[in-house]
Amino acid sequence: MQPLKSLTNTECSNIRFILTDIDDTVTTEGRLTGEAYLALERLSEAGFTVIPITGRPAGWCDHIARMWPVFGIVGENGAFYLRYDRTARQMHSHYWASQEHRAENRQKLNTLSAAILKAVPGSALASDQNYREADLAIDFCEDVVPLKEQEVEKIVRLFNDAGAQAKVSSIHVNGWFGQYDKLSMTRTMFAREFDMRLEEHLDEILFIGDSPNDEPMFKFFNISVGVANIQTQLHRLTDQPKFVTQGHGGSGFVEMAKWLLQARSACAPAHIAT
Repeated sequence: MQPLKSLTNTECSNIRFILTDIDDTVTTEGRLTGEAYLALERLSEAGFTVIPITGRPAGWCDHIARMWPVFGIVGENGAFYLRYDRTARQMHSHYWASQEHRAENRQKLNTLSAAILKAVPGSALASDQNYREADLAIDFCEDVVPLKEQEVEKIVRLFNDAGAQAKVSSIHVNGWFGQYDKLSMTRTMFAREFDMRLEEHLDEILFIGDSPNDEPMFKFFNISVGVANIQTQLHRLTDQPKFVTQGHGGSGFVEMAKWLLQARSACAPAHIAT
C-alpha cells in the first residue's frame, strides 16, 4: 500500500465519484464526528458525487439517503441501493432479491441466528438487526466483549456451512443468501442511475474503506484507499487497497477529502486577467 500522498494531483483531478464505507471509515469508534460530516458536506459542495457503500441496515440507509449530503447509498453489503429525490420528495430503491425471496431468506436466517448464538457464546445479534431486510449481523465487538479471532472465524464457517455468504466488517459478521456483494450492487447502481459501466470509468472513481467486506472494492478499483486501521485487518485480506491514509477512521476520511480538494484546487485553470 502506498501513502495517500502518492496519489498525484492529476489523478485526483479526474475523480468525480467517491464511494465510501461508513463504520470505522467515516465514523470513529462508533461516532460520526463533526469534522467527518463536514468533510462529506465539502466534498458534495465541491461537485463530487458521494455514495456510502455499507453493511449497515435498510433503516439506517433510509435515514442516510434522506439526511446526509450524499447522492444515494448501497446497504446491507449490496442487498439494495436507495436514492432520495429531494425535489420530488420520493425514495427510489432497487433490491437484489424480490420481496418474496427476501421473506424466505429471512426465515432461514432466523433459524441460523439461533444456531450461531448457541454455538458461539459471547456473540450477539447486532443492535441494528431489527432494521435489516436482507441479512443477519452477528456482533463480535461493537456492543459485546470482543471475541477471539477463532470465534469470529467460527461464525463465518457456520454461515458458509449453511450455504450463506459471510463477510467480516470491523464490528460484525454479516451473512446472507444470494450471490451479491458491495461491488455487484455498485455496478447495478451506476448502470441504472448514471448509465455507466464501472470498467470504463475507473479513473473517475475513488473507494475508501477499512475491512474485509470492502475487499471486492479494493480489488476492483484502481484508486482504492484504506484508512490507517486497515492495518489491523490485513490478515483477513487477500486484496489490499492501493493507498492508505495516516489517520484512523474518520480522521483518515477527512485526510482523504482534504487531499482531493487541495488537488482539485491545484489543478484548476488559473484565472487570466484581461
